[in-house]
Amino acid sequence: MRLFFKNLKDSPRNLIQRAGYHFERITPTGEESYARRAGAGEFPKFHIYVQKQGEETILNLHFDQKKASYGGHAMHSGEYEDSEVLEREAEMLKKFLISNFQ
Repeated sequence: MRLFFKNLKDSPRNLIQRAGYHFERITPTGEESYARRAGAGEFPKFHIYVQKQGEETILNLHFDQKKASYGGHAMHSGEYEDSEVLEREAEMLKKFLISNFQ
């Protein structure tokens, strides 16, 4: 699920961390990766990739159900669209970022 924001008043890293996410890594394509646990363990978790395009910040949000179970592959069970839990998280992020930082 992609969320689009223009003219945010702070860096995406600061904003996303204030929303409860922690930095994980920079991907080989240069995107920053952040996660927020949805339970007590490592999974399930909400996962965001951040892209900056000029004045626009794009958050690519999905929900990882579990760790990859295929040897040598990064693919895992996740929700990317049309999910109630994902819609709620996206709505929380939109409200938080718009009300505090636009």
